[in-house]
Amino acid sequence: GKDLLPRGIVQQTSNFEVQPLGRVSRKKVVCAVVPNGLLAVAAGIKQKRYVDRIVQKFLAHNFTIMLFHYDGVVDKWNELPWSSRAIHVVAINQTKWWFAKRFLHPDIVDPYEYIFVWDEDLGVENFHVDRYLAIMKYERLEISQPALEPNASEVHHRITIRSKRYRVHRRSLKPKGTGTLCFENSTDPPCTGWVEGMAPVFTRDAWKCVWHLIQNDLVHGWGMDFKLGYCVKGDRSKSVGVIDSEYIVHRGIPSLGG
Repeated sequence: GKDLLPRGIVQQTSNFEVQPLGRVSRKKVVCAVVPNGLLAVAAGIKQKRYVDRIVQKFLAHNFTIMLFHYDGVVDKWNELPWSSRAIHVVAINQTKWWFAKRFLHPDIVDPYEYIFVWDEDLGVENFHVDRYLAIMKYERLEISQPALEPNASEVHHRITIRSKRYRVHRRSLKPKGTGTLCFENSTDPPCTGWVEGMAPVFTRDAWKCVWHLIQNDLVHGWGMDFKLGYCVKGDRSKSVGVIDSEYIVHRGIPSLGG
């Protein structure tokens, strides 16, 4: 173990930054820009155009891009200019959470302040990374997701629906009807302190907990979103939220990516 090594040479963390094969001047190394965050997307070649639009939003904000190829197709992504800068991981017929458990260990993603673990079938025309993160910081959210545009999205829970009245919301009301009912005094998910698994965003500290929450044999991740609130500091009804002003479309395309 590391205890057998001299303290001065122990390197406890790593990252996904690719290194040049040739020599690099010390000046260039010192001036290298530290990545702001990590975008990890489960990506099948059939959804390449959607993934391209998602990635384009993040490239301008110094994000590391990581694609989980569940269909085994990698070469066909090379026609996209950014593909050579992305990290490509391949495992046939595996899901996003399988990849995340094996390749997003907290010690590896430690350099990144924010970790986006997204599905491939998201529309991001009304989503802006810089504005989103500014809101997340201001509201002190540790786990969040962009709200869903209801008229164009597959919606499973009311709390994910975009509100035009707010910038952020942390609870939803559903006093009647079928399924889980939500009231002003409800304290459990999905009424409050809850985000869905298609587009979650985690702070570094929250992800350290979430990674340990992911079971090693987890497949689609159903039900895990009800446990994410345990990974924030303090009250999950305050530290988990849905950001309305930066919203997305969830197309709900069936695939192995989710």
